[in-house]
Amino acid sequence: MQVKLTEGEQARAAAKGTNNLEAYLKYLQAHAHLRRQGIGRVALARQLAEEAIALDQEYAMAYVVLATAHISDFWFDTSKSQEQSLAGATELLQKAIALDDSNAEAHGLLGFVFSHKEQHEKALSQAEKAVALSPSSAESHFRLAKVLNFSDRNEEAIPEYKIAIRLNPIPPSLYFWSLGLAYAETGQYEEGIAWCEKATDREPDSIWARIMMTAVYSWSGRDGEARDEATEVLRINPNFSLERFAKRASPELTNALRNAGLK
Repeated sequence: MQVKLTEGEQARAAAKGTNNLEAYLKYLQAHAHLRRQGIGRVALARQLAEEAIALDQEYAMAYVVLATAHISDFWFDTSKSQEQSLAGATELLQKAIALDDSNAEAHGLLGFVFSHKEQHEKALSQAEKAVALSPSSAESHFRLAKVLNFSDRNEEAIPEYKIAIRLNPIPPSLYFWSLGLAYAETGQYEEGIAWCEKATDREPDSIWARIMMTAVYSWSGRDGEARDEATEVLRINPNFSLERFAKRASPELTNALRNAGLK
């Protein structure tokens, strides 16, 4: 039976591995900045994570949150090299796992990184281990769904996203738009639109939610609404570059955004 983690249980999981209160509080701050997204927030999260590690070099979750900042650099294209970002994230997550092999979040996130490297068997192995270690963790099921997504196994990803949403009392918008994207990629456009709309309702200024909403509208033939969403993308980030985004996205996603008027 799946059960929801209470806030107290989540806090205990995050605090595991350190007795240093200041390191734990810096981890929490870093995690909060990454959840809110944005280039400036990633920089703050990285600084806080590095400070947490300096306070306690044996604290596995501090390495996990620093790895997450590297992955955000990859997606925001804010590092000198995308390969360097993924390599840095891999090294940090392997360090976290060496410190605590029972750390489900580290395994799940490492699976996500392996997916970006197109090492899909390794990715699935890590993501499945995360779920086995923490079956009541929304994040573990979300990472497994993402790994399945990247492997073009969208039908299998959909129920995992739904489990993640059910387990999290207040799901972040990326859970919603990720599920919407999986539906759209299986040709179920109306379901995809409905879930992406939930994402934009939850976080109207999330550029990722707006990008995915643009793509799903475009795929479904709702061109006017796709152009409206593209305008929202540019409102949030006037410097958005489709050419740069294409380095991290599939050709299908890139073409959908181009058809909506993004450049």
